[in-house]
Amino acid sequence: MGKRVILALLSTLLLGLAWLGVSGVVLLVALVPLMLLGHGLGDDKRSFFKMLGWTAAVTGVWSLITTWWVWYAAPIGTVAIFIAHILLFGGATMIWFWLSKRTRPLIADLVYVCGWVAAEYWLMQGEISFPWLALGNGFANDIWAIQWYEYTGVFGGSLWVMLCNVLIYESLVGRSKKKAAVAAAMAVIPMLISLVIYLNYEHKGQEVNVTVVQPNIDPYTEKFDSMTQEQQNDILLSLSAEAPADTDYIIWPETAVDDLIMDQAPNNSGSVYSFQLFLSEHYPEAQLIFGASTYRFYNEGQQSKTARKRGMMWLDIYNSALSLDAEGDMAIHHKNKLVVGAEKIPYANVLIPLLGNVIVDLGGISGQLGTDDAVVVFRRGEEKPTSVATAICYESIYGSFLSRFVRGGAQMLTIITNDGWWHDTPGYKQHFSYARLRAVEMRRSVARSANTGISGFISPRGDVLDLLGWAQRGAISHKLTLNNEITFYAAHGDYVARISLLLFIMGLLYFIGQRYRNRH
Repeated sequence: MGKRVILALLSTLLLGLAWLGVSGVVLLVALVPLMLLGHGLGDDKRSFFKMLGWTAAVTGVWSLITTWWVWYAAPIGTVAIFIAHILLFGGATMIWFWLSKRTRPLIADLVYVCGWVAAEYWLMQGEISFPWLALGNGFANDIWAIQWYEYTGVFGGSLWVMLCNVLIYESLVGRSKKKAAVAAAMAVIPMLISLVIYLNYEHKGQEVNVTVVQPNIDPYTEKFDSMTQEQQNDILLSLSAEAPADTDYIIWPETAVDDLIMDQAPNNSGSVYSFQLFLSEHYPEAQLIFGASTYRFYNEGQQSKTARKRGMMWLDIYNSALSLDAEGDMAIHHKNKLVVGAEKIPYANVLIPLLGNVIVDLGGISGQLGTDDAVVVFRRGEEKPTSVATAICYESIYGSFLSRFVRGGAQMLTIITNDGWWHDTPGYKQHFSYARLRAVEMRRSVARSANTGISGFISPRGDVLDLLGWAQRGAISHKLTLNNEITFYAAHGDYVARISLLLFIMGLLYFIGQRYRNRH
């Protein structure tokens, strides 16, 4: 019993360390203790339920110690995420355990590796969408080791981690030096290749001057409570005035403007008018990108699935990013990837009719927001034409989603967010580090504006160029390079995950066919 406790604790600790500030390299052996625990159990029903308990404990505690901070913004989301992690990651492990007692190691390990990656893919594509703990994300602060993400994306990192774990496990169980050598090569060679790419990567191209603003307005006690929008605008404009005269872009955070802006006529907003006046007087060549709450009315029978009824009309409220220049030209991108619990009710078509409006605001900040499947690239100028993508908060953790901007012509990535909902916890640090992954995957410079931090600039190699830390008010500027080239990953998306899902299904079908053939 004591040995099993130690093995379970070791797996939990190694899985968690990558998200708690330690190198993600530990993930290459993180699941080995749990697999050894399963190896020591028998093939009877009692052993199955013992492994089930240990697996649920490891995946559940891992989920809690790394994502507990979600509770501040969305308690319901935290519970849903906790259950999803146990069911999906624990389920992949239990399938491996059951198969390992009944078929060849090659089949069991193939199903485990591909099943885990497929589970991560489901967490990205499903109604409860929270791919935060994809194993490939654990290397967000080890960008020297994962430069090849420009070819595979994060799922390539997850596949690498799983392959290393099963190879190391098999070498230990079989006490095979040959397998140990293969496992060592699988762990070391990708890092060496990445290091070579990292040391030799250099991107030269057109440069733009970018200023990011961090107003540091607390979302709980100030932003949506004691401060007026005019007061917040004064802070944002005074900080923006610190930008160099030749600034091309000024970036403000998510929901910088909370007063609702009608997206069919955004120029009618008093805030938008004051911003345009500021640009025309001080930065006539610059483009302002900022977050805002926007709305759209529908007539009866024309409403969207997320619209709410207001009298005789239907209304959608969006979390949006807007671009504005001195001439008053505007473009709007509506947030597509919504935060479970805070902005989106999973399985809303079932839960909202069943529970009514009670479910809409339970544990959330904004209730059920509207969404838009389109992505809008913000384009600027005729004499110096440039185009940028603007991801709103949660959207920045979806590499395949951001690749749609890149394929649409975005030469640079901007991220606007309000991580203040999570307080001073590991959440905002993890979120910032994920922007480094997007930089590598797309080979795009990143400018990030966060309400309370961290704001900063990231190079196409994933290096942090400058930043404003937590709870600092200020503005920083930097010259960023643009890129028109499209990486292999940006062009092909999450093909690693799709192939893994196919191999997972094929592995299970092979086992079922094998069992059937043996019985007959």
